[in-house]
Amino acid sequence: MGPICLASPTGVARCGAAGAPAERGAPVTPPRGRRPAGGGQPPRGRRPSAAAPARRGSPPGAPSRRGGRSALQGIGGEQVEGRHAVRELLAAGRRRVRELLVADGMEPSALVTEILDLASAARVPVRRVSRPRLDAAAATDAPQGVVARAEPLVEADLDDLARTVGGRTPFLLALDGVTDPHNLGALLRTAECAGATGAVLPRHRAVHVTPAVAKAAAGAIEHLPLAVVPGLPAALNHLRKAGVWTVGLDQDAEQSVYDLELGAEPVALVLGAEGSGLSRLVLQRCDVAVHIPQRGSLPSLNVAAAGAVACFELARRRP
Repeated sequence: MGPICLASPTGVARCGAAGAPAERGAPVTPPRGRRPAGGGQPPRGRRPSAAAPARRGSPPGAPSRRGGRSALQGIGGEQVEGRHAVRELLAAGRRRVRELLVADGMEPSALVTEILDLASAARVPVRRVSRPRLDAAAATDAPQGVVARAEPLVEADLDDLARTVGGRTPFLLALDGVTDPHNLGALLRTAECAGATGAVLPRHRAVHVTPAVAKAAAGAIEHLPLAVVPGLPAALNHLRKAGVWTVGLDQDAEQSVYDLELGAEPVALVLGAEGSGLSRLVLQRCDVAVHIPQRGSLPSLNVAAAGAVACFELARRRP
């Protein structure tokens, strides 16, 4: 059974899975729009606008730039721990690293040698400290003998994430209230490996880039732009106007993620919080809701595991 489609009061059809909430309104014919470029049929219902890219400024869900002063701020990431995460921080070279702490007496390894070589090339001060001192400076249980202190990450602009750049159409991950740092880190790592072009996080009631997130992401935060928005429902509405399909992952949806054919269309995969899933308002803002078919006895997958399945299924259909 396909998604159920109703029309909003503005005359734009909204599409959700059977059993999922959808906006109410007078049933009108949805406007014409683009067909997906991947050869398949899009989910039925309202089609995102294919108009010109959204105007810069202060759109709903995006950071404002009023008064001539950029309001973009750091969202964390000042302390990076773990060998893979620190290696990617230094290799990417996208933000200044203030210092690198290295534990004395570590067993020689190719990865640690590479980290030290990258730090030397970037003229990053390296401090050799005792293992107890390094562990005291760390915020995670297993820093693997290296801790880096860097400039914070800078928020990406939501409008920029909604644009096609260098031939890459938007493939975004939007997260609704994910509060577990290990889940967020795993999701960011998965998204980056699947070819995602950015991620959208709510400013409130969600974890941002803590040292635990940075370590679990294993360097993905250095490559995956992150936009932080005041409210996810408004941000999804803004993405819709910019021509990005929003796909909510909901275990009660009727349509399978394996039946979703969006080809090369701009798309944002929306995942909900651990346990509670997508909030009602966020689900209403999604163009379509899909589920991951399961055959076991457990009721659902962990959000990080579900995100991995859905990310790579979407990636499989992209050119």
